[in-house]
Amino acid sequence: MAYYKLSTTELLAITTLGALKKAGYVSRSVKQELRDNLIAKLQAKEDVFPGIYGYEETVIPDLQRAILSMHHINLLGLRGQAKTRIARLMVDLLDEYIPVVAGSELNDDPLQPLSIFAKTLIAEKGDDTPVAWMHRSDRYTEKLATPDVSVADLIGDADPIKAATLKLPYSDERVIHFGLIPRSHRGIFVINELPDLQARIQVSLFNILQEGDIQIRGFKVRLPLDIQFVFTANPEDYTNRGSIVTPLKDRIDSQIITHYPKSIEVGKRITKQEARIKPEQKGMVVSNEIMHDLVEQVAVEARASEFVDAKSGVSARLTIAAYESLISAAERRALLNGEKKTYVRIADFLAAVPALTGKVELVYEGEQEGAGIVAEKLMGKAIRTLFLTYFPDPDKQKKKKTIPNPYKEVQDWFGAGNTVDVLNDGSDQDYHQALEQVPGLRGIVSFLHPKEDKDTTFFLMEFCLHGLAEHSLISRNRVTAGTQFKDLLSSMFTMPSFGGDEDDEEEERPRKRR
Repeated sequence: MAYYKLSTTELLAITTLGALKKAGYVSRSVKQELRDNLIAKLQAKEDVFPGIYGYEETVIPDLQRAILSMHHINLLGLRGQAKTRIARLMVDLLDEYIPVVAGSELNDDPLQPLSIFAKTLIAEKGDDTPVAWMHRSDRYTEKLATPDVSVADLIGDADPIKAATLKLPYSDERVIHFGLIPRSHRGIFVINELPDLQARIQVSLFNILQEGDIQIRGFKVRLPLDIQFVFTANPEDYTNRGSIVTPLKDRIDSQIITHYPKSIEVGKRITKQEARIKPEQKGMVVSNEIMHDLVEQVAVEARASEFVDAKSGVSARLTIAAYESLISAAERRALLNGEKKTYVRIADFLAAVPALTGKVELVYEGEQEGAGIVAEKLMGKAIRTLFLTYFPDPDKQKKKKTIPNPYKEVQDWFGAGNTVDVLNDGSDQDYHQALEQVPGLRGIVSFLHPKEDKDTTFFLMEFCLHGLAEHSLISRNRVTAGTQFKDLLSSMFTMPSFGGDEDDEEEERPRKRR
């Protein structure tokens, strides 16, 4: 196609149908366009879907095969699995610019006019028909399926105001007001949450998907639309809120199943990419890989939890929001204490509970526990799991009496009635002094992680206390301004376990007896 040899400037200089023909323009369907450009990118070893991690061996190959086959596509998966993001990235496979008949509401191809407007204009002006250039970003349309969506919204309807203004009878095709789908001619049209679309509305898509035309009221109009359809759906919706009617499902050529990250490393890449950390936060708060691992482990624990509805899924937005929240918690502490720089703490991680409570769908047992309690339990499990990556397993120490217990000095100190309060908003100096009170704690960290800097050492000391509490060697209790560590036995007679305050505990007892 000769016109592709022109530069963008030369291309945009073409303003008439005659000049377009002279440049050698050849019409292509949008699916052919996607296919050709995908082939070019694959041959050039380019990243076709940048920023999409964890799908390199699964979803992306399936998607590329569907595009090469020129299929309509349904992306099926739980929430937070980048379905809409993938659909939006398909725009980059379109040509940068395509010619349209200037003033046409259906993006008419000058060589293959579709609407009455374009056909009439070309018949009148011939090669002098004005041509405009449409950027690929304008060729993407997205519609969220909601119960109030009508056939008129998607397909179109007769417009009485237009008929009265133009003094036309209702039998005239020019009184039609076209919906979103006809206006997406020569582009990509995405319907999110397809099962939420009422069945009678889904039926209106049959002809478009199979024959490529539309039917509006009583008009004998056939518009061979050229559209790449992409649908997204959640498996939960098939039973809870609606379903995709069988004939429509049959007309969608490829159904591609998405999934959550299969490793913590992939999850970390996604969170680091998507988390909106301000430049001033990056300058003030120093984080580490352990904290990233903890955030991702919370999502892993949630997806396996008996309190969380597995069919609903746990979105990647949970880890993104949690990481943003913990960074903000550290920033707030530094601002309150007048510190220019601070290092993240486990306390910041635990302060991210509000970022979790709205991101998980609880089953009955979870509702009984309460969203906040479930969130804290998930965080506790994440700490317990990752603790074994950095410290010896306390359970093995109990079983094998011949192995020296590295935690004995710490346990004995708490067993003597000592306590440590780690305040959420305490200054770095207060934080360090609190942790230094515990004899043997620094020794454990220094022996296992001798090369760590001062800040990371204190972080690991706090991490060690939380890990020991999760393994029931010491007690961890929530106090108003932070966390208190003490002997496990004494805590049974004084304060409630981590995950609720004293008032909550008193309210729970009568309910449990009932």
